[in-house]
Amino acid sequence: MTKHITQQYTFLAILICILFLFGYAFIGMFGWGNPAPSEQAIGEVSRWCERVADGIFREPSNALSNIGFMIAGVIMLQTLSEDSSGTKNATQFHGFTPVSLLYTCAAIWLGAGSLLMHGTHTGWGASADNLGMVMYILIPWLFNVSQMGRWSTNKFLLVYLALVLIYGFGREIAGPRLGINLELFDMSIGLWGVSEVLYRYWSPVFRWVSGLIGFVIASAFGIFPSEIIADPIGHWWVVLFWVPAILSRHRPVGRRIYMPWFIAGVSVYMLAFTIWLTGRPNHPWCNPDSIIQAHAIWHLLSALAIWFFFQFLRTEQRLSP
Repeated sequence: MTKHITQQYTFLAILICILFLFGYAFIGMFGWGNPAPSEQAIGEVSRWCERVADGIFREPSNALSNIGFMIAGVIMLQTLSEDSSGTKNATQFHGFTPVSLLYTCAAIWLGAGSLLMHGTHTGWGASADNLGMVMYILIPWLFNVSQMGRWSTNKFLLVYLALVLIYGFGREIAGPRLGINLELFDMSIGLWGVSEVLYRYWSPVFRWVSGLIGFVIASAFGIFPSEIIADPIGHWWVVLFWVPAILSRHRPVGRRIYMPWFIAGVSVYMLAFTIWLTGRPNHPWCNPDSIIQAHAIWHLLSALAIWFFFQFLRTEQRLSP
């Protein structure tokens, strides 16, 4: 693929983002209609601390901060366009491959979906937001198990598409937890962690022990083993921590470098999550009328983390047979 053609991808992404923002502003001039039942009225404090405004952006700071994801996606596309076709140890995250394009496009849509939710306060905006989050977070862990399962790229994409469709329709029919008390976004964070550790330390024995890593990750987000033991039915989803073990039948053929990009990504995301906790109406740090909102900072730091993880995935080198 020539340099001229690859750079057209970046230009096209920028154009689509600009058209999206102009289209949003134009439609917003006519009003967004009735808010979703979970949202607050104009003038009240939103679920994410910022006061609800009477304009095209119901939460101006929280909505506009999502442009950070779009910028991150465009920068990633530009990085991919500069890769040489003869790059040594090139991976699925070098150049324009189906996987690299999926990752970058998911990052851009993550920002667009969240902007629609915070900007419009509509039910369809909330659906776009949740779908965008799931579309991104499925990629890392599903890619990991696809590599350890020796899947073809087509199989990876088909499984990914199937999960997205099941979640999208399931959420509309049965609600956010799909009627089975399963938060797919939260679950996928755990599966990413489990699959990443398994990718690094795969062995026939550790393969079946790796699911225990999920409990460590759950604890980091405030769900401790004691709580799980006290309500095993409500926490049935912990059995899914062993999905990577079931699917990862083979030792990975590559090795990634975890410093600095992976450590930076995890650190920034955990910092973002800590700040996210303060961006609620009942938190003493909540200032609804401030232009600086904790949830907006969460968006910007999460976009930075996505960039760090992108760089991390590009560090992979194939192991000698």
